[in-house]
Amino acid sequence: MTSPTHPAPGAPAPRWGVTLPLPGLPLDRHRFVVERLPDLGYTDVWTAEGGGTDAFTPLAAAAAWSQDVRIATGIVPVQTRGPAVLAQTAATLAQLAPGRLLLGLGASVPAHVTDINGIPFDEPYKRTRDVLRFVTRALRGEYVSGDFDTFSITGYQLPHPPSDPVKVILGALRPGMLRLGFTEGDGAITNLLFPEDVPAVLDAVGPQPPGKELVVKVFVCPTEDTDFARRTARPFLAWILNREPYRRFHEWLGHGELLGPAHERWAAGDVAGAQRALPDEVVDALFVNGSPEECRERIRRYHRPGVTTIQLYVSLPPEVLASPPRLLDTLTRLGPAAS
Repeated sequence: MTSPTHPAPGAPAPRWGVTLPLPGLPLDRHRFVVERLPDLGYTDVWTAEGGGTDAFTPLAAAAAWSQDVRIATGIVPVQTRGPAVLAQTAATLAQLAPGRLLLGLGASVPAHVTDINGIPFDEPYKRTRDVLRFVTRALRGEYVSGDFDTFSITGYQLPHPPSDPVKVILGALRPGMLRLGFTEGDGAITNLLFPEDVPAVLDAVGPQPPGKELVVKVFVCPTEDTDFARRTARPFLAWILNREPYRRFHEWLGHGELLGPAHERWAAGDVAGAQRALPDEVVDALFVNGSPEECRERIRRYHRPGVTTIQLYVSLPPEVLASPPRLLDTLTRLGPAAS
């Protein structure tokens, strides 16, 4: 039997990426990080988009700061930009990083679509499917016209489509979206799951054609100050695990009873109670903490055959963020080069 802390024999080494900007560090102070990432064994710079930093600006900066890293969105909501704007933005970014762009699209959650943007969160699966179909065709340089289920296009063609293919993957939690990402896109990105849940995701994906991507995003707070790590993680986890897509995701994975008390407190309007109701073992598993070496070993549990990329969201203590040498040392000890 394969050790739970090491990938199966013969499993190709995954790519390792870091989500930027690092929480608490302004974007203009990331150049030294991006320039050093390849030396530390990291291959990718990833971004996310919700209510803070947009997904594309940090990647434009990263493309200018490094000619080596792959740049990737994980993810951009499909509801908050028009389909052609998404295609235009991706094509423009691909000019800065030819052959190095991966576009991650997803439905996101109503809090990021409706609550702060005033856009209805209607038919998220169909909208994601339609935007995926439009964007993949547009990025190939095709003329796209006609009716989709969730929008209509009078006629659009990129004047300068990317010369190198741009992979388009989907943020996916449950079987329908996972299968869509692999049948009509170039793969999927999943997150906020336990290492033991990865086989369920792989089973839902089924056989993976060559060249497809399965990205697993892991949240990590590399510190031995457990109290600090848990204080950092609890508000976020209580909030995100009570968004409907993530609640249903964990119900599908069989964790409904485990998370039930937190869901009940949240539904009653008791935010603080919902945070307290999250068991420590859930907090520590979904937002990995400990020494960088301990974190790295736990992160490695997510690598199974079929997982192509490990994407890290790294939350660092203030004293580490304030010291560039300590920051780089922590990323070194955390990452693949130290394995």
